[in-house]
Amino acid sequence: MESLSAEDPVSVGPFRLIGRLGVGGMGRVFLARSAGGRTVAVKVVHAELAAQDEFRQRFAREVAALERVGDTGTAPVLGSDTTGDSPWVAIGYVPGPSLRTVVGDEFGPLPPATVRALASGLARALDHIHTAGLVHRDLKPSNVLLTVDGPRIIDFGIARAIDNTSVGGNLTTTGAVVGSPGFMSPEQVRGDRITPASDVFCLGSVLVYAATGRAPFGTADSGVHATMFRIAHDEPDLTDLPAELSGLVRACLAKDPTGRPTAADIAGSLPVADPWLPADVLAGLGRHAAGLLEAEAATEGTAPTGAAPPPQPTGTAHGTPDPAAADTSPAAPRPRRRRTALVAAATALALSAAATVAYAVWPDRNADAGASSGKNGTDRPAGIVPDAFVGAWEGVLKGGPNAPKETRRIEIAQGPAGARTAVYTHVTGELLCIGRAPLLSATDGELVLGEAEVTVSVPAQRCTPAARQSLRLLSADVVSWGSGVAAGTFQRVRAGADVVPAALVGSWTQDPDTVTQPEPDRWSYRLTVSQGPIGAPLVRFEHSYPRMDDQGNLLAENVNCISTAVVGGSGTLLVIGPETRDRDVWDPDCAENGSGNLRIVQHQGKEELHLYGMDLDGEPAEFVRD
Repeated sequence: MESLSAEDPVSVGPFRLIGRLGVGGMGRVFLARSAGGRTVAVKVVHAELAAQDEFRQRFAREVAALERVGDTGTAPVLGSDTTGDSPWVAIGYVPGPSLRTVVGDEFGPLPPATVRALASGLARALDHIHTAGLVHRDLKPSNVLLTVDGPRIIDFGIARAIDNTSVGGNLTTTGAVVGSPGFMSPEQVRGDRITPASDVFCLGSVLVYAATGRAPFGTADSGVHATMFRIAHDEPDLTDLPAELSGLVRACLAKDPTGRPTAADIAGSLPVADPWLPADVLAGLGRHAAGLLEAEAATEGTAPTGAAPPPQPTGTAHGTPDPAAADTSPAAPRPRRRRTALVAAATALALSAAATVAYAVWPDRNADAGASSGKNGTDRPAGIVPDAFVGAWEGVLKGGPNAPKETRRIEIAQGPAGARTAVYTHVTGELLCIGRAPLLSATDGELVLGEAEVTVSVPAQRCTPAARQSLRLLSADVVSWGSGVAAGTFQRVRAGADVVPAALVGSWTQDPDTVTQPEPDRWSYRLTVSQGPIGAPLVRFEHSYPRMDDQGNLLAENVNCISTAVVGGSGTLLVIGPETRDRDVWDPDCAENGSGNLRIVQHQGKEELHLYGMDLDGEPAEFVRD
């Protein structure tokens, strides 16, 4: 915890600030105390975000979601102001570390009895969330806090009301992909309707991590596409999962949402254990609860002489949701420490002494380190791929760099011969195809891929598997690609979960000055670009215009169309596949456009987004930022 700076306020609403806990993507997080003496975390939104109406609406939804759920198995809202100049929310401290910290950094996999108790507590919390009409949609180890009284679920920044999670439900209104690679449901991966069953699938993945220290479908280290493909199509890796947990976990991880138990079913079938945590985890709670007391005392000038410095946070405070904070792949577990009843008893005394002060300062040293490798991050997955080939490559097969007619992208992850760790994306004027190809052979200068299997086809069932492909290294950033008679030169491009250029992200509308139709106020065209990985539906179109009769006369009724497009490339331009209609908002008169590309241009001193069709040589659709 840091001291308040001259730029920091001394109070927010009715809460007196004690110190600064950290800065997140949404705002600053402070340690504070209410007039009644309760310790809370107060999040104050950054000024530049507070100036954006769309972000204010998102923040208000987050707060409303937290208030709607209450504090059963979650962190309660103790106060908020979402309409003021500096929006803020105050949330009660949750007295425990994250599951990711406990398993990944401190103690290793948890014993079966503790995992069953964890499942019971999380299922009860999810049932409460679902009963409130919400789907959490981002259940993962860093969003589960372990307390002496049971687990708590945090971070409702991307929760949504059940009746609003329709097709394309894996997009937030600000454009971020919902969910964390490795802990998503098949529905989220495919962009299907999200229901409470999605949270149950994520619960299954969390339980596997708690019991084994590994995510059941791998991590983003092996490539985002490969991880998402495994979630949608492959069986989970349940190696080392204790047999007594297998039935529960397999039921939660059913690919078909209708085949999964409900959260209420799980909660009703599992007992509530007390105490539920191993003694060494309880000991950690006691030590860090005492550390928080010392930190608060030191801040207020009453620290005991010779007291050890309080533990320092490395990220946002636990118990304070921050949807901008990403969950990276969990680190390999450390060996579990010996547990003793004597330490547990001492811990209980420490916790009772600190009962009115729930701590938030818990070391989370590797929260942002990608980590399916070893503790020091040096262990690589075994495989045949030379380092020079690992990563993402893109090229234009027809057309030119500024007017592509056909593009291909290949993202290569490490793996043994035969493993399908190469994911390709092929975009033509009317098709977007994504597939997964096996590694056949590799030398320092050449990589050969076998016949692929199609994983995504837009439109559906139109794609055919890619044939044998080869890549030859020309330089550190250039490869030549060939498949049969087709050939091209590919450049190294960015890979990962945030490949969209930041300048494109946001909401754009068609410039009203460019509308030359009669009754121009009835014509609107809005485009929203999301951040996320290749293969996700990150571009949303909203089009409205007057309906016409057979003679071209305008009628009183408007035609309303909503569609999305999957991103297929992010090199020089953002390449998108054909539009897919939103089945809930689609008129028979709507037209589905083919593939295209997006770029930012400067026109008459202002920034514009131009949308070009890949099969068209005409003028682009022009948009200005909302």
